[in-house]
Amino acid sequence: MPKQVDHRGRREAIARALWRVVEQRGVTQLTMRVVAQEAGMSLGQLQHYFASRTAMLSFAMDFASEQTSVRVHQGLEKLGDRPHPRDVLRLTLAEMLPLHADSRATSRMSTAYVLEALHDKAVHEQARRGLVQGRALVEQLVRQAIADGHIDSGRDPATETNLLLALTGFTSLIELDVIEPQDALAAIDVHLDRLFSRT
Repeated sequence: MPKQVDHRGRREAIARALWRVVEQRGVTQLTMRVVAQEAGMSLGQLQHYFASRTAMLSFAMDFASEQTSVRVHQGLEKLGDRPHPRDVLRLTLAEMLPLHADSRATSRMSTAYVLEALHDKAVHEQARRGLVQGRALVEQLVRQAIADGHIDSGRDPATETNLLLALTGFTSLIELDVIEPQDALAAIDVHLDRLFSRT
């Protein structure tokens, strides 16, 4: 009986190899041949799963987004049945920052993807769709928090969402050792305290 091949598993293994290349060597080294070597397979084997560098990169980015969503979901489960929206927003923002090995890998992957998107229309559109969806989820949380009385009704949901997402700009400061991770979390806490203040 022929051996069953887990194609999804192979694609995920390639995606993780791509993340390692980006994290350890930088986006300039991101070629199909280098990723194949990192994944322990031949270039021909890799091309069986991805016909182009763009296709490989797009899958790796989608997989990175999925993994971030999984971590957020796991964090939400720890918060209990009805977590406070402040805690949900803090968890979401924290998972977007390179604060531990998994989020650091997906964060660097996202940076590489944005750089690629600046010069590739197809990648640009996919990246834009992902960011639009992510932003919409955060705005939905903010709107619900306003509706439930946790945030002052005079606050503009769109502006507050933009300000929250601006906090993910701490990524570069953390990666380049300008600030410590705890400094970024402290700033996030201060901002959330102000946002949820009813005085």
